[in-house]
Amino acid sequence: MASFNSKWSLIFFLIICSMTFFHQAMAAYYSTPLTFKAMPWKQAYATFYGDESASETMGGACGYGNLFNSGYGTATAALSTVLFSNGYSCGQCFQIMCVKSKFCYKGYSTITATNLCPPNWSQDSNHGGWCNPPRQHFDMSKPAFMKIAQWKAGIVPVAYRRVPCVKKGGIKFALQGNGYWLLVYVMNVAGGGDVASMWVKGSKTGWMSMSHNWGASYQAFATLSGQTLSFKLTSYTSQETIIAYNVAPSNWRVGMTYQANVNFH
Repeated sequence: MASFNSKWSLIFFLIICSMTFFHQAMAAYYSTPLTFKAMPWKQAYATFYGDESASETMGGACGYGNLFNSGYGTATAALSTVLFSNGYSCGQCFQIMCVKSKFCYKGYSTITATNLCPPNWSQDSNHGGWCNPPRQHFDMSKPAFMKIAQWKAGIVPVAYRRVPCVKKGGIKFALQGNGYWLLVYVMNVAGGGDVASMWVKGSKTGWMSMSHNWGASYQAFATLSGQTLSFKLTSYTSQETIIAYNVAPSNWRVGMTYQANVNFH
């Protein structure tokens, strides 16, 4: 009888272990982060602006400021209105290659969206108004354009696709505003490279939703001075949400950039 009880005790123990393992496996499965993958190739056109120094590409509608200091360098482009998506495409990464032109070079250029190429309604869409809706168009920095085509081409047909943004370190938050208004520029975003929505939490507050200002900037009308700041972000592309705790110390200052220890995948 004791042997029979021991046998069933062992079976019961094995069942419990199996259920625990299954639960842990399922938990690991559901907690696996969404990883952004390269998308299919599409057709568009590309031009360039500025010179070899790319000085004219600094700043831009996304609000990244000096692109060398922000880590984007000269591998950037301005997107037509359709691609820009009211600024939600800021930070997205693309591979672009020249096709069907005698001016093409082999290979592709990988760029980050940092600017808007505005419509030019005084020009026909096929003759100067290259960024007029509904055209999908990239106005690239000259160094990026010269990797795919001869600069004298002016405009070339291209194939392009979204690719994951590969970044070193965590997301960067550049703080602007004043004691009653916090404006945050979000940079160095990996994965899809973009941000759909954002929240801020002070060390004395709960989570507060931030509204989209323009480009890659989000704002909150709140008194947050003297508080440690944490941020929660949702990717525009993957809808993955991450939390960056205690990014800015309680003595944070306007004009400073603070880096988190987390990023998208």
